[in-house]
Amino acid sequence: MKAQDIPTGYKRDAQGRLWEEGNIKPIDLARDTLVIELVEKAKAEREQLMKFKAEMFGDIEAFVEMSAEEYGVSLGGKKGNVTLLSFDGRYKVVRAIQESLSFDERLQAAKALIDECLCDWSQGARPELLTLVNDAFRVDQKGEIRTARVLALRRMDIEDARWLQAMQAIADACQVVGSKAYVRFYERVGDSDQYKAISLDIAGV
Repeated sequence: MKAQDIPTGYKRDAQGRLWEEGNIKPIDLARDTLVIELVEKAKAEREQLMKFKAEMFGDIEAFVEMSAEEYGVSLGGKKGNVTLLSFDGRYKVVRAIQESLSFDERLQAAKALIDECLCDWSQGARPELLTLVNDAFRVDQKGEIRTARVLALRRMDIEDARWLQAMQAIADACQVVGSKAYVRFYERVGDSDQYKAISLDIAGV
Protein backbone atom coordinates (compact mmCIF):
# COMPACT_ATOMS: atom_id res chain seq x y z
CA MET A 1 0.00 0.00 0.00
CA LYS A 2 1.37 3.38 -1.01
CA ALA A 3 1.47 6.32 1.37
CA GLN A 4 -1.23 8.13 -0.63
CA ASP A 5 -3.51 5.09 -0.26
CA ILE A 6 -3.50 5.21 3.55
CA PRO A 7 -6.84 6.60 4.84
CA THR A 8 -6.81 9.87 6.73
CA GLY A 9 -6.39 9.33 10.47
CA TYR A 10 -4.53 6.04 10.02
CA LYS A 11 -0.90 4.98 10.00
CA ARG A 12 0.73 1.87 8.65
CA ASP A 13 3.14 -0.07 10.87
CA ALA A 14 6.29 -1.96 9.85
CA GLN A 15 4.24 -5.10 9.14
CA GLY A 16 1.93 -3.24 6.79
CA ARG A 17 -1.04 -3.15 9.19
CA LEU A 18 -3.25 -0.06 9.47
CA TRP A 19 -3.73 1.60 12.85
CA GLU A 20 -6.08 4.40 13.82
CA GLU A 21 -3.96 7.23 15.16
CA GLY A 22 -6.16 7.34 18.25
CA ASN A 23 -5.02 3.82 19.12
CA ILE A 24 -1.32 4.64 18.82
CA LYS A 25 0.59 5.74 21.92
CA PRO A 26 1.51 9.46 21.92
CA ILE A 27 5.21 8.64 22.32
CA ASP A 28 5.08 6.43 19.22
CA LEU A 29 3.39 9.21 17.23
CA ALA A 30 5.98 11.73 18.46
CA ARG A 31 8.82 9.39 17.47
CA ASP A 32 7.28 8.85 14.04
CA THR A 33 6.97 12.60 13.47
CA LEU A 34 10.55 13.24 14.58
CA VAL A 35 12.05 10.51 12.40
CA ILE A 36 10.14 11.63 9.30
CA GLU A 37 11.15 15.28 9.84
CA LEU A 38 14.82 14.40 10.30
CA VAL A 39 14.91 12.09 7.27
CA GLU A 40 13.25 14.72 5.08
CA LYS A 41 15.85 17.27 6.20
CA ALA A 42 18.62 14.75 5.50
CA LYS A 43 17.26 14.13 2.01
CA ALA A 44 17.17 17.88 1.33
CA GLU A 45 20.79 18.21 2.50
CA ARG A 46 21.79 15.30 0.28
CA GLU A 47 20.26 17.06 -2.73
CA GLN A 48 22.23 20.20 -1.87
CA LEU A 49 25.45 18.18 -1.55
CA MET A 50 24.85 16.51 -4.90
CA LYS A 51 24.34 19.92 -6.51
CA PHE A 52 27.44 21.28 -4.75
CA LYS A 53 29.49 18.29 -5.91
CA ALA A 54 28.46 18.75 -9.54
CA GLU A 55 29.21 22.49 -9.44
CA MET A 56 32.53 21.88 -7.66
CA PHE A 57 33.85 19.41 -10.23
CA GLY A 58 32.63 21.63 -13.04
CA ASP A 59 34.34 24.71 -11.61
CA ILE A 60 37.65 22.90 -11.12
CA GLU A 61 37.59 21.40 -14.60
CA ALA A 62 36.76 24.79 -16.11
CA PHE A 63 39.70 26.38 -14.29
CA VAL A 64 42.10 23.63 -15.39
CA GLU A 65 41.03 24.08 -19.00
CA MET A 66 41.30 27.87 -18.76
CA SER A 67 44.80 27.63 -17.32
CA ALA A 68 45.87 25.18 -20.00
CA GLU A 69 44.57 27.45 -22.75
CA GLU A 70 46.07 30.63 -21.31
CA TYR A 71 49.48 29.35 -20.28
CA GLY A 72 49.91 26.26 -22.39
CA VAL A 73 50.30 23.96 -19.41
CA SER A 74 48.26 21.14 -17.93
CA LEU A 75 47.54 21.22 -14.20
CA GLY A 76 45.89 17.84 -14.14
CA GLY A 77 48.64 15.59 -15.40
CA LYS A 78 48.02 12.11 -16.78
CA LYS A 79 45.86 10.98 -13.87
CA GLY A 80 43.78 14.14 -13.62
CA ASN A 81 45.05 14.97 -10.12
CA VAL A 82 45.34 18.65 -9.34
CA THR A 83 46.09 20.80 -6.27
CA LEU A 84 44.91 24.41 -6.13
CA LEU A 85 46.08 26.92 -3.52
CA SER A 86 44.60 30.24 -2.52
CA PHE A 87 46.91 33.21 -3.12
CA ASP A 88 47.84 33.45 0.59
CA GLY A 89 48.29 29.66 0.89
CA ARG A 90 45.67 29.45 3.61
CA TYR A 91 43.35 27.14 1.70
CA LYS A 92 44.01 24.15 -0.52
CA VAL A 93 41.68 22.24 -2.82
CA VAL A 94 42.76 18.81 -4.05
CA ARG A 95 41.07 16.87 -6.82
CA ALA A 96 42.22 13.26 -6.95
CA ILE A 97 41.34 10.40 -9.27
CA GLN A 98 41.41 6.99 -7.60
CA GLU A 99 41.52 4.07 -10.01
CA SER A 100 40.06 0.65 -9.27
CA LEU A 101 42.33 -2.18 -10.40
CA SER A 102 41.66 -5.81 -11.12
CA PHE A 103 43.56 -8.75 -12.61
CA ASP A 104 42.64 -10.91 -15.56
CA GLU A 105 43.48 -14.59 -16.13
CA ARG A 106 47.19 -13.86 -16.62
CA LEU A 107 47.53 -13.53 -12.88
CA GLN A 108 47.20 -17.33 -12.63
CA ALA A 109 50.18 -17.72 -14.94
CA ALA A 110 52.16 -15.35 -12.72
CA LYS A 111 51.19 -17.34 -9.63
CA ALA A 112 52.32 -20.60 -11.29
CA LEU A 113 55.73 -19.10 -12.12
CA ILE A 114 56.11 -17.75 -8.59
CA ASP A 115 55.20 -21.15 -7.16
CA GLU A 116 57.95 -22.72 -9.28
CA CYS A 117 60.45 -20.25 -7.89
CA LEU A 118 59.37 -20.84 -4.30
CA CYS A 119 59.51 -24.59 -4.77
CA ASP A 120 63.13 -24.38 -5.95
CA TRP A 121 64.05 -21.84 -3.31
CA SER A 122 62.21 -23.52 -0.44
CA GLN A 123 65.45 -24.48 1.31
CA GLY A 124 67.06 -21.07 1.11
CA ALA A 125 64.12 -18.70 0.66
CA ARG A 126 63.77 -15.94 3.20
CA PRO A 127 60.74 -16.53 5.48
CA GLU A 128 59.50 -12.98 4.89
CA LEU A 129 59.41 -13.65 1.13
CA LEU A 130 57.24 -16.73 1.61
CA THR A 131 54.92 -14.78 3.91
CA LEU A 132 54.68 -11.87 1.47
CA VAL A 133 53.85 -14.09 -1.49
CA ASN A 134 51.27 -16.16 0.39
CA ASP A 135 49.64 -13.03 1.78
CA ALA A 136 49.57 -11.33 -1.63
CA PHE A 137 47.49 -14.08 -3.21
CA ARG A 138 45.15 -14.52 -0.24
CA VAL A 139 41.68 -13.19 -1.02
CA ASP A 140 39.93 -10.62 1.15
CA GLN A 141 36.51 -10.96 2.78
CA LYS A 142 34.83 -10.28 -0.56
CA GLY A 143 36.76 -13.11 -2.20
CA GLU A 144 38.89 -10.67 -4.20
CA ILE A 145 42.65 -10.55 -4.65
CA ARG A 146 44.31 -7.67 -2.80
CA THR A 147 45.75 -5.77 -5.74
CA ALA A 148 48.12 -3.58 -3.74
CA ARG A 149 49.83 -6.59 -2.16
CA VAL A 150 50.21 -8.37 -5.48
CA LEU A 151 51.70 -5.26 -7.07
CA ALA A 152 54.08 -4.90 -4.12
CA LEU A 153 55.79 -8.10 -5.27
CA ARG A 154 57.12 -6.19 -8.30
CA ARG A 155 59.25 -4.03 -6.02
CA MET A 156 61.30 -7.00 -4.86
CA ASP A 157 64.84 -7.16 -6.21
CA ILE A 158 64.95 -10.71 -7.59
CA GLU A 159 66.78 -11.53 -10.83
CA ASP A 160 65.53 -15.06 -11.48
CA ALA A 161 64.20 -15.18 -15.04
CA ARG A 162 61.00 -16.96 -13.99
CA TRP A 163 60.36 -14.35 -11.30
CA LEU A 164 60.89 -11.53 -13.80
CA GLN A 165 58.52 -13.25 -16.20
CA ALA A 166 55.96 -13.56 -13.41
CA MET A 167 56.30 -9.87 -12.60
CA GLN A 168 55.69 -9.02 -16.26
CA ALA A 169 52.63 -11.27 -16.25
CA ILE A 170 51.33 -9.38 -13.19
CA ALA A 171 51.86 -6.06 -14.99
CA ASP A 172 50.05 -7.35 -18.09
CA ALA A 173 47.21 -8.81 -16.01
CA CYS A 174 46.53 -5.55 -14.18
CA GLN A 175 43.53 -3.73 -15.63
CA VAL A 176 41.86 -0.44 -14.70
CA VAL A 177 38.18 -1.32 -14.21
CA GLY A 178 36.92 2.03 -12.97
CA SER A 179 37.82 5.28 -11.32
CA LYS A 180 36.36 7.68 -8.77
CA ALA A 181 37.05 11.38 -8.48
CA TYR A 182 37.39 13.04 -5.09
CA VAL A 183 37.69 16.65 -4.03
CA ARG A 184 39.07 17.47 -0.59
CA PHE A 185 39.40 20.85 1.09
CA TYR A 186 42.12 21.91 3.51
CA GLU A 187 42.91 24.90 5.73
CA ARG A 188 46.41 25.71 6.85
CA VAL A 189 47.11 25.29 10.55
CA GLY A 190 48.27 28.72 11.73
CA ASP A 191 51.51 29.74 10.05
CA SER A 192 52.79 26.19 9.75
CA ASP A 193 53.19 24.12 6.59
CA GLN A 194 50.54 21.68 7.83
CA TYR A 195 46.99 21.55 6.51
CA LYS A 196 43.86 20.28 8.25
CA ALA A 197 41.06 18.74 6.23
CA ILE A 198 37.74 20.58 6.18
CA SER A 199 35.32 17.74 6.85
CA LEU A 200 32.10 17.39 4.87
CA ASP A 201 31.30 14.13 6.66
CA ILE A 202 28.45 14.54 9.16
CA ALA A 203 30.38 12.38 11.62
CA GLY A 204 33.44 14.61 11.36
CA VAL A 205 31.91 18.03 12.09
